Amino acid sequence: MIRGKPTTRTARAARAERVLITASFVNRVGNGLFNAASALYFTLVVGLPAAQVGAALTVAGLVGLLAGIPGGRLADRRGPRTVMTAALAVQAISMAALVFVESWTALTVIATVDQLAAAAGGAAWGALVARVGTDRPAVFRAKLRTYVNLGVILGTVGAGFAVTANTRTAYVTLILGNAASFALCALLLFLLPGYPALARPPGQRRWQALTDRPYLTFTALYGAMGLQYQTVSLLLPIWISAHTDTPRWTVAAVFAVNAAVCVLLQTRIGSRVETPRDGGRAFRTAGLMFLVSCPLMALTAHTPVWAAAALVVVAIFIHSLGEVWESSAGFALGFGLAPDHAQGQYQGLLGLGFSAGQALAPAVLTTAVLGLGTAGWFLLGAFFAAVGAAGPALERWGTRTRPRPRPGVPAADPSPERDAAAA
Repeated sequence: MIRGKPTTRTARAARAERVLITASFVNRVGNGLFNAASALYFTLVVGLPAAQVGAALTVAGLVGLLAGIPGGRLADRRGPRTVMTAALAVQAISMAALVFVESWTALTVIATVDQLAAAAGGAAWGALVARVGTDRPAVFRAKLRTYVNLGVILGTVGAGFAVTANTRTAYVTLILGNAASFALCALLLFLLPGYPALARPPGQRRWQALTDRPYLTFTALYGAMGLQYQTVSLLLPIWISAHTDTPRWTVAAVFAVNAAVCVLLQTRIGSRVETPRDGGRAFRTAGLMFLVSCPLMALTAHTPVWAAAALVVVAIFIHSLGEVWESSAGFALGFGLAPDHAQGQYQGLLGLGFSAGQALAPAVLTTAVLGLGTAGWFLLGAFFAAVGAAGPALERWGTRTRPRPRPGVPAADPSPERDAAAA
């Protein structure tokens, strides 16, 4: 059988996908190492009060939000690989500098620089994902998220050893390991094509993401649905500890089941969510999953110990399925409704909405849900279902308002091979 150009194109695209998956995996292993133990390092080793550490990280996170959209636009103009590589280099340096922190001011400044680079790099990463995954985008994005989740899990397990040792050397090793992961990720990206900027079509605004009402609406809904992540990581552990008599291992089981479901089923489910229409339906499905899981979590406080433990496992399994559907919907709508030439600024906007939701989540979940007790859980499930129900209508609105290609003007080809030839 003669193998022609299509086979070569597929092979090159597959290589680019493997490179980005590997780079993202390496980076997330480092994130897992650092995130699981950073607060302990600054409080126990450096000796800063917990309130100061929290304030420094909050300031850094809020300031960092400002860089997402400009960083994404820069990625659209200069190429996503260039911007992401530069952002990773800044993060590698700032992360390594954390081992010299001895004051609140130093921590705030360095963490702010890191978060600014992270926001800009995150937008560029989104644009890079759009440029790499062109042959089978849904399958590629699902695999990418699977390995990202796996990387965080492995990094968190590694951090557990450092926490057990509880020495300065162990914590410094984690921080430098994360810095090294940023550097290695940047080096791996040089194996990708240069991905030059795509031309902005005539009549399109420079900052069109900020005036795209369907996408702005999706950004708000995506940020609201993002509360489900801290439902697992923050709300449920507190609920189990304060309102049930289940053994301590139940909390560990929650994270284990959540991680297992996301790693094992992300590709199987996510690969089927290809188009914006699929994304709208998946968003609705996610909301319905959370509508079931949240009341089940609430009922753990009203059942015997053995039943509560079993109920937690069932609830988190259903909730994790919802997480897989939600993330798949985010990919399909987030990339599908964004124009090729402006993926960076659109991904920056989406990241801004998600990060804002994560910043508000602790206050909302601990006051509104925990404050209302069982009723709060039922309201939370209804909230997720209502947000998800808007998915199909949002998709139809977004698709209807996308610009139509002009007659005689070829559509942009964002394939790796075209970009490699142009570079």
